Amino acid sequence: MTVSSNRVAVVGAGQTAFGVLPHAPRSLLRQALLEAVASVDKGISPSDVGEGYLATLGFGGWQIGNPATLLAEEMGRPGIPVTHVENACASGSTGLRAAYHALRAGSCDVAVVAGLEKMTDDPSPRRRFWLGVSGETEWERLAGLTFAGVYALLAERYLSERKLTPEVLGAVAVKNHAHGALNPHAHLRKPITLEKHRDAPPVADPLKLYDCCPVSDGAAAVLLAREEVARRFTDSPIWIDGSGGGSDFLALQDRPSLTSLAASRFAADQAFAHAPFPREKVQFAEVHDCFTIAELLALEDTGLLPKGEAPSATMEGRTRLGGALPINPSGGLKAKGHPLGATGVGQVCEIYHQLRGEAGPRQVPGAERALAHNVGGSGATAMVHVFSR
Repeated sequence: MTVSSNRVAVVGAGQTAFGVLPHAPRSLLRQALLEAVASVDKGISPSDVGEGYLATLGFGGWQIGNPATLLAEEMGRPGIPVTHVENACASGSTGLRAAYHALRAGSCDVAVVAGLEKMTDDPSPRRRFWLGVSGETEWERLAGLTFAGVYALLAERYLSERKLTPEVLGAVAVKNHAHGALNPHAHLRKPITLEKHRDAPPVADPLKLYDCCPVSDGAAAVLLAREEVARRFTDSPIWIDGSGGGSDFLALQDRPSLTSLAASRFAADQAFAHAPFPREKVQFAEVHDCFTIAELLALEDTGLLPKGEAPSATMEGRTRLGGALPINPSGGLKAKGHPLGATGVGQVCEIYHQLRGEAGPRQVPGAERALAHNVGGSGATAMVHVFSR
C-alpha cells in the first residue's frame, strides 16, 4: 500500500430501483454491488477492496445483529474488516464519511460503502414504530407524535413565521415529482400538479399526502479510492472535496429554533471549511426531503441559499432542472424514494452520474460541483459532502 493521500475519489456507483420490490435484502445488496462494479471504467477486482461499510437500520428487525458480514460476502471479499453503520436516516452518508476518513488515514486503498433497507414487508403500524424511533421516544413517540407529525410541527412554524401558504410546499412536491418522472430508479415516476397537491388527503396538518416521501425498498453502493490509485480504475474520478457532520438535541422541545436544523448548519460549515470552492460554486444538490418542508430547511441551513430565500427560489423555478440551482434532480426522497440506510448512498450515486454527464434526460448541463445533504430522524444528525469532477 502506498503513502496516504488527503484526496478520495468515487470511482464506481450503482443502485437498485427504489420502490416496492419483491427481493430479499441480500439480493438487493448484491444487485447494487454488481451495478457499482460494472460502472468502474477500467474494471475493479474484489481483491482491490480493503474495507467495507454497510449502512442499514435493519428496518423491521431483519438484520439479526450482524448484517455487515453480508457486504463482505456479496463483494466477494470475506475476511476484510466490515462495519455496520446505523445513524437513523443519515446512515448512508455516515458510512461514506467513515470510509472517507479511513482512506485518508491510509488504512486501505479502496473501500466499498453500501446502504440497504427492506421496508415494505412490514404492516403500517410497525413501519410507524420503526420510523418513530429515529426521533425522541420518551416525550414524542410515546406521547403519540408520529414522524410526519414532527415535520408538520416544523412546517407549521416555518409557514407561520414567514407568512406563507402551503402552496410553497406544493411547489417542492411538483418539482421533485417532475424530476422523479425522468429517473428510471425512482419509486414515484409520475408528475403531479399544484392542484393535485392541494386536494390530496391530509396526513399531519399542514402536510398532505404529496408532502411525504414513500416507504421504499432499495440498495445503493459506491466504491471509493485514494488519489494514488484512483486512476487505475477510471480516468474520470469524482472527488470528495469536503465531508462534514453535525448533531443537535434529539427532542424538538430542546432546540432553540424549529425553522432551522443546527446539525445541517454544522455539517455544511465543516464540509466547506475543507472544500476548495465556496458554496456559491455548487451547481446542483441532492438534499434530504423526507417531507417537503425539509427541502426548504436544507437549502437555507446548508447555505446554498440565503436564509428566507428558499420559498421564493422554489416558487420561481430556480431549483428546477433548467433553473439556476437544480435541487434533487433524482426526484429526491420525495419521488425517488427513501429506503433509510440506502438514501445517503443513493444521493452519491446520482451525483456520480451527474458529474460524469451520465444522467440522461435529467442531466444538469455542464455540472462540475455538487453537494449531498442527508439528515437523521427529525434533524438530530446531519451529514454534508461536497464533490467535484
